[in-house]
Amino acid sequence: MEEILNLVSIHREMIYFVALSIFVGVEVIGSVPTVLHTPLMSGANAIHGVVIVGAIYVMLNVDTENTLALILGFLAVLLGTLNVVGGFVVTDRMLEMFKKK
Repeated sequence: MEEILNLVSIHREMIYFVALSIFVGVEVIGSVPTVLHTPLMSGANAIHGVVIVGAIYVMLNVDTENTLALILGFLAVLLGTLNVVGGFVVTDRMLEMFKKK
């Protein structure tokens, strides 16, 4: 228990920052009108493209003997790619609903 309290006291500013980010994120997302959810989703998918590039960069700089890091990097690239592709497919389907026939 003492180790946990010591860890919290060392990283107090980081914990405050994460908690404040959660509250601000919930407030921002909660106040977005429903019409703007599709562009917001597209922006979030573009951000995940940056995550993929970062995961590839980290994998290139990892020692080839470190199989755990390579596996985690591969999973990061795979799941990030699935998120980007799936998000853009959903966004495209949502935008199709607004087109005139």
